[in-house]
Amino acid sequence: MTAGITDAAHVVDPATVMGLLPARPRLLALGEPTHGEDDLLELRNDLFRQLVEQEGYRTIAIESDCMMGLVVDDYVTSGTGTLDDVMERGFSHEWGAFAGNRELVRWMHAHNDGRPACEQLRFAGFDGPLEITGAASPRQALTELHAYLTAWVAADLLPCTAETLDRLLDADDRWTNPAAMMDPSQSVGQTPDATQLRLLADDLVTLLDTHTPQLIAASSQEDWHRSRLYGRTATGLLRYHYWMADTSPSRMPWLLSLRDSMMAANLLALAERGPTLVSAHNGHLQRDKSTMRMWDQPLLEWWSAGAIVTAHLGEEYAFLATALGTIRHQGVDAPPPDTVEGLLYALPQQPCLIDVRQLAAALADATPAHRESPWYGYSPLDPAHLAGTDGIVFVKDARRSETPPAFSND
Repeated sequence: MTAGITDAAHVVDPATVMGLLPARPRLLALGEPTHGEDDLLELRNDLFRQLVEQEGYRTIAIESDCMMGLVVDDYVTSGTGTLDDVMERGFSHEWGAFAGNRELVRWMHAHNDGRPACEQLRFAGFDGPLEITGAASPRQALTELHAYLTAWVAADLLPCTAETLDRLLDADDRWTNPAAMMDPSQSVGQTPDATQLRLLADDLVTLLDTHTPQLIAASSQEDWHRSRLYGRTATGLLRYHYWMADTSPSRMPWLLSLRDSMMAANLLALAERGPTLVSAHNGHLQRDKSTMRMWDQPLLEWWSAGAIVTAHLGEEYAFLATALGTIRHQGVDAPPPDTVEGLLYALPQQPCLIDVRQLAAALADATPAHRESPWYGYSPLDPAHLAGTDGIVFVKDARRSETPPAFSND
């Protein structure tokens, strides 16, 4: 068995990755089992550089607020702002504090310097404007979408004025109240004003869609793409706030599903624009259902963003799951030898890319055990999900990060 597993291990580079896949993907997803580890960020950055140089990739998308990501994209493409400011304002979940993310943005900015727009690298966040403690106000997305339509569409077609939106939105802290996550009665998501905003947002998005030929010709395709992002975000946020106010047992399944649905919609929009490397937690990118157990509730299940995207793109979506041997600074020591991570831990080549088909053949009828993590911030590979991966990137030992992870495993 050991020799067979060794044969399944290959170097991590674009040529090897593409050799594992049935077709060249529009979205190449690189998952991670925990957030913020320097080794994983460096590996991601190295792979993206190689994909740019060898495979013509032009975009990277990470698990960060899609609206904040526009700040980073403006910096890497046009030099708007400073690196320090962009790292502070352009990332959610405190991802801007990590050295690997800073180096990615610095390199992309330097790479784009002096290049025409068609050759420039692009940055995108593909998460919704959501945090564990709640969700953002829909103000920015709604007002940006309304302003774009106001500039290019006849005034009598607009369903409302900017003043009406402002009145219905009222103070932003009504929407961002962190108490609403634990107490639905604190949410404004089902108030009459919020209900009216959902209807108006739907009409604004419909107006954007029905006037697509005119809008692209009058403004630019880039402005139209950005306005579509505003529309997806506005409707997604209003839907999310609605379910934050719900008191039924369906509340948490809806919220978890909506987040991954927003992720999937953003990824599908990026896929329209060209090959993209996607970086996020394995749980969001996998083709299987995601699960979570919260407090004393039954196990929660919902379809991951990767599963939704796969349903749309088929073989044009590829998923590489990353597995870790140890994270000793978090109490995660050498894996048991009968787990997937334990079987890979003895390999001499590190890091390595595992061909899951060869791995399955080497294991024959043996079913690896599921590794248990002593640290809540690390999610081991689920052996039942191996068939849904196109490859495993294995990193033997994670070094201590310069900055501790801001979030746990999601």
